[in-house]
This record gives sequence, C-alpha cells and structure tokens, in this order.
Amino acid sequence: MSANDTAAANTGSDERADFLQALGQHRHFLRFATRDLTDEQAGQRTTASELCLGGLVKHVTSVERGWAGFMAEGPSAMPDFTAMTEADFAKRVDEFKMLPGETLAGVLDAYEKVAAATDELVASLPDLGAAHPLPKAPWFDGDAKWSARRVLMHIIAETAQHAGHADIIRESLDGAKTMG
Repeated sequence: MSANDTAAANTGSDERADFLQALGQHRHFLRFATRDLTDEQAGQRTTASELCLGGLVKHVTSVERGWAGFMAEGPSAMPDFTAMTEADFAKRVDEFKMLPGETLAGVLDAYEKVAAATDELVASLPDLGAAHPLPKAPWFDGDAKWSARRVLMHIIAETAQHAGHADIIRESLDGAKTMG
C-alpha cells in the first residue's frame, strides 16, 4: 500500500466512492435481471410471491428516492407511516406491480434518473455523519437517528436483497440467471 493509499484509508476519503461502487454493482444486477424482457414478462409473477421484475425495479426506485430525500431533508421527506390510510398502503402495494400502461423501459428510465440523483447527492453531501431522526413508523425506535452513511448502507442492502429476488424471479421466468 502506498503512502497515498494509507492516507486515504486513514481519512476515509474513498468512502463515498466505495458506497457508490457497491450500490452501482447491485443496481447493475437488478437491471441485468430484466435484460431482453417484454413488458408482459416484466410484469409476470413467476413464484408464489406477488413480486415481478418490473415491480421490484419500481419499488427500489421509490425506496431510493425516499431515502435520498431523507438524507437531504430529514424525516419531512418521508411519509408518516403511522398516519397512512388504506389508500396510501394500496399505492405502496402498487409499487411492486407493473400497472396497465407502464413499460419496462419507462420503469428502468425512472430508476436510472433516481440513481443519478442519488449519486450526485452522495458526492455533494458535506458530511456523511450528519444524522436525522427517523420518520414515524411502527418499525423504528421513536428516538432513533440515522446518518447519511447509515442510510446509504440501507439503500445498498435493500437494492442487494431485491437484486437477489430478481435473480430468482428471472430464473423462474425463463431459466436465465443473473448472478451465476
């Protein structure tokens, strides 16, 4: 390891690049699972789950958009999950489906735009350690705060988890594998 590499490791100056590289890799696997599919195939359920490939991309897009907003603006960028109505929850369920009129190309384009905005935000944040209180939700501790760093780890984990789901769905659809 050179002196410059050691200095970078000690200061964490490559941390943003590491986060963006990991996130980019999992985004690639998620998108790759949709390669060469028709809109109909992207909306098809292939397992006992309600999940489809286009819906997974839509969901990850929404999740990343929300958490990027949280990093920039705090909990006001996120819904108050404790006050959501049935209609709000129904809308969230639709994130996991390809709805009439939606196309795979459109879903992937929306994801690409959110990914670019997130990458730009991460590069420009003054401090990855800056933390905000979490939004109101039954699954969060009332006093918990997450830093931008913690949010990025969450986005990476969410994307990786759903990329794995996408791999299984794609293999069930036509035998194509994403990661193997």
